[in-house]
Amino acid sequence: MKKLIVLMFLFVIFEYSEAQTLRIIEGGRKSSIRAVSVADPSVIWISGSGGWFAKSINGGKSWSWNQLDKYKLSDFRGIKAFSADRAVLMSSGSPGLILMTEDGGKTWTESYRNESADIFLDGISFYNDKEGLVYGDPLKGEMQLLKSVDGGKSWKDISYNMKIKLMAGEASFAASNTGLYTMGAGKTWILTGGRQSRIFYSPDKGEGWEVFDCPVIQGAETQGPFSIAFYDGKTGAVAGGDYKADTVGTRSFFLTNDGGRTWKEPARGPGGFRSCVVYLSAEILVATGTSGTDISRDGGQHWTPLSKQGYHVVSVLEKGKTAVLAGSDGRLALLNL
Repeated sequence: MKKLIVLMFLFVIFEYSEAQTLRIIEGGRKSSIRAVSVADPSVIWISGSGGWFAKSINGGKSWSWNQLDKYKLSDFRGIKAFSADRAVLMSSGSPGLILMTEDGGKTWTESYRNESADIFLDGISFYNDKEGLVYGDPLKGEMQLLKSVDGGKSWKDISYNMKIKLMAGEASFAASNTGLYTMGAGKTWILTGGRQSRIFYSPDKGEGWEVFDCPVIQGAETQGPFSIAFYDGKTGAVAGGDYKADTVGTRSFFLTNDGGRTWKEPARGPGGFRSCVVYLSAEILVATGTSGTDISRDGGQHWTPLSKQGYHVVSVLEKGKTAVLAGSDGRLALLNL
């Protein structure tokens, strides 16, 4: 009987491991990849440091890499892909830049430039093909907000809409382009961390704002929430921690059922600091960070390790089926469930 139980246990483990694979498909580029955008299950764009971006048109099987000579000092920590031809890049640091292409990345035009020494853009997201939002660290206590209504061709500074001031030492993390989350109906969530962790919410595409406390660890400049994701307008997750103590998972992951107003810790969280979390379905979530990658199959309540390999960002490729992960040294991986 004991032998039978052991064999049955091993069979379950084998079946579980065979059912999900995390396979490295690219690596070795001198770029830390921080942003992934999936236009459809075939078309994926990524971007990172050193002025690099890459594109796949076959679901991640092969990639076309390009370094923009004019922007070799730029760190493209945000990207939005609309199709194989059209995409928007956002750089973090000074100068603050937003570029767009309509010919598959052959040529790029600047649609926004900010030469301020203190400018630092943190994320970009779109509600639809036309309307999008970019946010950045505060200047003189005011969170930077830029809005486009023409698919990224031009940007309007709407920072004045944010009436809530940020305290000294409160800012955001441009770690995975997921500190900003938008939904088509106009709902918007933005994370801040460091001195204090908060969640800024707008119901109307950035016109009006309110703020909620976030229980993710806070107080030091390396601590706070790094990523937010929602399955619907109510059910969501936030991931983060302390990136200098990336194996410590204390107060690094929380769940909400009321659109971010209140948060609860799961029964068993991910294994450490996590810079990105996504929903593959209502039940399946994946989180990744520099110390590893984890999966939950019960809506985020219990997490198990997928890999000790760390990445910066994960993005859904096909709902409930596949995801793409990206990290340092141009490392890319595909997750199949």
